Amino acid sequence: MAIEAPISKFKKNNILIYTGICIIFAAWFGYDGYFNRNFIKEHTDENGKANSTLIFNQKSPPFFMAAAVLFGVYFAMIKGKKLLAEETELIISSKKRIPYNSIEKINKTWFEKKGYFIITYKDEAGKETSHKLSDRAYDGLENILNHLIKKIS
Repeated sequence: MAIEAPISKFKKNNILIYTGICIIFAAWFGYDGYFNRNFIKEHTDENGKANSTLIFNQKSPPFFMAAAVLFGVYFAMIKGKKLLAEETELIISSKKRIPYNSIEKINKTWFEKKGYFIITYKDEAGKETSHKLSDRAYDGLENILNHLIKKIS
């Protein structure tokens, strides 16, 4: 029986908030830089030369929109990722596989207060490696931790 912990709503909501903020700033600065006649008049000198504020408002909207697109692409990439605890190994986002017999210790000191624990294990080369798993990244992490403790003990 596999236990899974999907990407947290906290992380997904934050990415959506960042995307929305970028879109709002792009619209706001674009409006002020190109359509708001009072703003343009206020930030232009008597020779018709724009000051730095007006230039920023005219040049920044494409960068904010590009950031919004990048956040959207990142959201689409992580949307279906999850942490999976199977019978013999822990699978992180379908890429990293940690067999239970290679796990040396689980430090759950900060799990109750800060919501994360650290797994120390030996990788394929025999090198000791640590991996931090946080409840800000995955929902349902407590079930995974309990399953790991049962398998390691």
